[in-house]
Amino acid sequence: MSSSALSAAARHVGKLSPATSCLLLCDIQERFSPLIYKTDTVVSTAQFLTSVGKALDIPIVATQQYTKAFGPTVPGCFADAADLESTPIFEKKLFSMMTPEVLDHLAQPNMKDRTSFLLFGIEAHVCVQQTCLDLLEMGHDVHVIVDGVSSQQPIDREVALQRMMGAGAYLTTAQSAAFMLMKSAEHPNFKAVSKLVIEHMKKTNEFNEIARK
Repeated sequence: MSSSALSAAARHVGKLSPATSCLLLCDIQERFSPLIYKTDTVVSTAQFLTSVGKALDIPIVATQQYTKAFGPTVPGCFADAADLESTPIFEKKLFSMMTPEVLDHLAQPNMKDRTSFLLFGIEAHVCVQQTCLDLLEMGHDVHVIVDGVSSQQPIDREVALQRMMGAGAYLTTAQSAAFMLMKSAEHPNFKAVSKLVIEHMKKTNEFNEIARK
């Protein structure tokens, strides 16, 4: 197989690298998140992912849907309040995160090599799904973190995951993505991320109830 064919094959199996990845935190907001199915797990997963992103130097982009109505980002999405304050947060009314302002941000020199997006937030069947489809249409890899996305109704979440996978997104879990980003126990930040995994495992993952059925 030629080197170009090997490159294409690797690109399409959805491997992750910190140098080409970006975390997208979609609309996990104070006044709306209490209505979401398994919301505690969504928030704890968001905190785990933003902590991993910090440890591996992966940029985070967050959005807020009509903040006046739905409130600010839930502080629990970040382990450190300072990280929330330093994260670029974009106001939007478009359902997709891919607003002109976000696209301009992603086009900045320090972001232009980010072609793999780890997507998590709410609601799975609206803002998350439309963000996913827009990114796929742009030719990017999208990794939907299944334990980090939800909707008000379980059926909407389930169908949205199927819809996104059918369109070409990769469904994965937060821990799977974290270990894929490191690739090896020899990664210089392996111990730091492993500590985050241990702490995350102590919290209840409510989506395990679904997996057992």
